[in-house]
Amino acid sequence: MNVVFMGTPEFAVPSLKALVENGYAVSAVFTQPDRPRGRGMKLTPPPVKEYALGQGIEVFQPQSLKRESETVTPLIRSFEPDFIVVAAYGKLLPPEILEIPRFGCINVHGSLLPKYRGAAPIQWTVINGDEVGGVTTMLMAEEMDAGDILLKKSVSLLENETAYELYDRLSEVGAELLIDTLKGLEEKKITPTPQDGSKATLAPMLSKEMSPLDFNGSAKAICSRINGLSDWPCATVAVEGKRLKIYRAAVFSLSGEYRPGEVLDPNEFIIGCKSGAVRLLEVQADGSKRMSAKDYLRGRPLKKGAVLSAE
Repeated sequence: MNVVFMGTPEFAVPSLKALVENGYAVSAVFTQPDRPRGRGMKLTPPPVKEYALGQGIEVFQPQSLKRESETVTPLIRSFEPDFIVVAAYGKLLPPEILEIPRFGCINVHGSLLPKYRGAAPIQWTVINGDEVGGVTTMLMAEEMDAGDILLKKSVSLLENETAYELYDRLSEVGAELLIDTLKGLEEKKITPTPQDGSKATLAPMLSKEMSPLDFNGSAKAICSRINGLSDWPCATVAVEGKRLKIYRAAVFSLSGEYRPGEVLDPNEFIIGCKSGAVRLLEVQADGSKRMSAKDYLRGRPLKKGAVLSAE
């Protein structure tokens, strides 16, 4: 079976790797252009590009599938793909591309559709405090994440699991599900199931505006928000006028009413919420490295009763 693959970040690499290791002929990879990253803003290739080049697969990086359709569409058609596989590509496929492959365009999506259609399904799974997440493979349609469902696999979230950790786990689950999906379609053992659009929820892209953390809520909701924003854009608070990033937290207590943001235990970094309290577990001060909350407190002790505020 001949495959054209479209994907960009780390989430997509296991799916591409699974195709290669299971003997699928990946004739081309399409990924987003190299972007400047890091403190030096060095031009950096996407993870999918790095893996593909290491496997000797030809890589294409159009700025826009739509604006460059006169060259991109004929190029994809020239590969005569049986499948186009898409995993976190980051761009919508225009109708003329959706129509190219013999068996359709297959998307690996990080939620149990129709729940969490959009750019950040895994992060919103954690932010909303869901106990179960998962991956769906679907036949792509013009409307974003609205295509017929092929297969699903659910996973239980782990205690205090961050969005980045769930993202990593689901990338492997998605790779396995992809191979099962392609084999099932080849053998005509899968019947596509239309989504119930009335049950769809949106998972919009995250932004830095979401980072400032307000403790004026329940401990469970605040803990889920912290873990869901990890590793980007990351929850932040002001400690004595300086920014502190919070990467991981745990619920300390579900009961009790406190002054939101009040330091209840300066040795364990326990912070009061409007309802309950949370324990901060992993943080990073400006100009410092990421570390455990206990290591942070050794160098920057806090006073009981101090208040952490949103930036």
